[in-house]
Amino acid sequence: MTRLLEQAFETVSNLPDTEQDELARIMLQLAGVDQPPLQLTPEEDADLAEADAEIARGELATPEEVRAMWAKHGL
Repeated sequence: MTRLLEQAFETVSNLPDTEQDELARIMLQLAGVDQPPLQLTPEEDADLAEADAEIARGELATPEEVRAMWAKHGL
């Protein structure tokens, strides 16, 4: 194992379990190991359904709102 990979594992090991699992799935996927689809919680499923309904109603962010959101996060 390379030093960089060891450093990555050490850093990730200090993150919350959910973030560790997400990063592990990404690593496995990048290594060519197929990953099962994620199962949404009932709350996530409801949020997604509401987002789909908003899109269907045409309730989309304006370009200015999107730029403001990116700027707020320094991107």
